[in-house]
Amino acid sequence: MPTADRLKNLLETLLQTPMPVRLRAWDGSEAGPADSPLVIVRHRRALRRLMWQPNQLGLARAYVSGEIDVEGDLYDVLARLAPLLWRPAGTSGLPLRAAAGEALRLGIIGSQPKPPPEEMTVAGTRHSRSRDRQAIGHHYDVGNDFYRIVLGESMVYSCAYWTSDDPAYGLADAQRDKLDLICRKLELRPGMRLLDVGCGWGSLALHAAQEYGVQVLGITLSTEQADFARKQVAAAGLSHQVEIRVQDYRDLDDGPFDAISSVGMAEHVGTGPYREYAGILHRQLKPGGRLLNHQISALHPVTGTGPQQRSFIDAYVFPDGELAPIGTTVTLLEEAGFEVRDVHALREHYARTLREWVANLESDWATAMRLTTPGRARVWRLYMAASALAFEQARIGVNQVLAVKTHRDGTSGMPPTRTGFLG
Repeated sequence: MPTADRLKNLLETLLQTPMPVRLRAWDGSEAGPADSPLVIVRHRRALRRLMWQPNQLGLARAYVSGEIDVEGDLYDVLARLAPLLWRPAGTSGLPLRAAAGEALRLGIIGSQPKPPPEEMTVAGTRHSRSRDRQAIGHHYDVGNDFYRIVLGESMVYSCAYWTSDDPAYGLADAQRDKLDLICRKLELRPGMRLLDVGCGWGSLALHAAQEYGVQVLGITLSTEQADFARKQVAAAGLSHQVEIRVQDYRDLDDGPFDAISSVGMAEHVGTGPYREYAGILHRQLKPGGRLLNHQISALHPVTGTGPQQRSFIDAYVFPDGELAPIGTTVTLLEEAGFEVRDVHALREHYARTLREWVANLESDWATAMRLTTPGRARVWRLYMAASALAFEQARIGVNQVLAVKTHRDGTSGMPPTRTGFLG
């Protein structure tokens, strides 16, 4: 029997599903539906990984290490494999006895291979200051030049706000419109003080200072982000108006602020500490001040008490990252003292943004690999493509929550209609 046929039989036994893709084995033989996208298995080690981890983590390890690859449309392959990749953690269903014979014939029985070096394990107490610094450093300190390839000239790492389908309207335009949407929702005016928590590479801080005349304090745990943002601020002649710090949000004591933005930050904070986080932000705001919280949400949270396995995202992309349902976020903000005034779902906007980022990465693939490692570049391609599909298929969402710290008499200062801040 050709190697590819044995490979197909083994994978269908391990993964307990018919193979929805065509396979090419390391000897050049092929098996599977002829009209399907092609997955290339370059090394037996990929199968050994799946024997030990027959789930998304096993497949990710093989892909990141270059032991498997995709010829053709990566989105198509991921969509076909979605039932496997997105099934709940801990439901591996490993039928080793049934697979043992084929595995022996393929020569893949052996000890568990060492994970690729790009896999991250953080140490210490979950969401402690030191562990949060490790997690943030792993994700963001990949290199500003690498991020410039992916994110483009705007250097904004959260979903854009697409307001036009004109071919001349691109990612940078949509990111500018997102930054402006945030500033309008916060009703920024000259002389106000804005706190930007998790300020990234400083794009929102710069936009708010340049276009709305506000004083901005931006904080991040990433030294590379802070260095880049400070250089951008200095080049724009705004050092008197924008301060960028490497600082933990738990050490904030600079209030009161007129407005606070938290964009893509809460996912790192975690659901447990979010109560404390929301309380800190509430204390840092003036009465009548507004909070704009931009956060990815879990649309269909996995529940259960079985053993949990690491996901690809946790191991390679966002160590300790957590996605909460929007209802949980709203409840925690209200418990901290905020009045939630508006929830704006942007799920489709993030899907489109991610596809733009993937296209950016693929268009300069050789440079991206040189700036990091081939494995790291593959992590980002897989992560962003899979995330685009997750948003498109409503497995995850993203929302902007606008909240206000009301005055003691209950007045909010909010406009009577949404057109007052949506434009």
